[in-house]
Amino acid sequence: MKPTLLRATAWRNCLAALMLSVTLPVAAAPGAHGPDGEHLDAPTIASSGPMLPRLEAHSDLFELVAELQGGQLRIYVDRYASNEPVANASVEVEAGSLRALAAYQATEGYYLLADPALMERLAVPGEHALVFTVLAAADADLLNGILDTRAAVVGDGHGHDHGHSHALEWAAWGAGGLLAAGLVIVVLRRLKQRQPTGAQP
Repeated sequence: MKPTLLRATAWRNCLAALMLSVTLPVAAAPGAHGPDGEHLDAPTIASSGPMLPRLEAHSDLFELVAELQGGQLRIYVDRYASNEPVANASVEVEAGSLRALAAYQATEGYYLLADPALMERLAVPGEHALVFTVLAAADADLLNGILDTRAAVVGDGHGHDHGHSHALEWAAWGAGGLLAAGLVIVVLRRLKQRQPTGAQP
């Protein structure tokens, strides 16, 4: 092989390597974080939506779970010893100077609190101290806990965090790949024009 062709071949190999190194991250970028920004190299946990503000509390008699969703507080009450659901009880919720009764939803099996004043307070991001008074037949008890609503307003206010965007990163990699491809074409054309007519490898 002639020296001119040796140089041309070396140039082709170097430029091909350069193009590959630039364009590979373009193809890998969406897969590295996924379409919604999740890290695919970490274990994937199935989830139907964002994590809802949640409170758990128990006493010797009762245990309850309260979940804030859609401007309402859902409260599940069970017997602590047997895990038996407590139906048709009186469940009062107190937050500071505000208090209201939760209505039992027989079909769903939980107590629903939709008092406007209480919901307005819980809508404020922060840690809310809640006191639950449960009266079930001859049993009565107080349960308390902290409902943390800060995570519910991260990002767009609906539990979705859009701060970790890779659109600019992908665009930069794509532009770099196109630039490298154009450089390869230009150099190869010039090498072809300089190659002596009739030269054989």
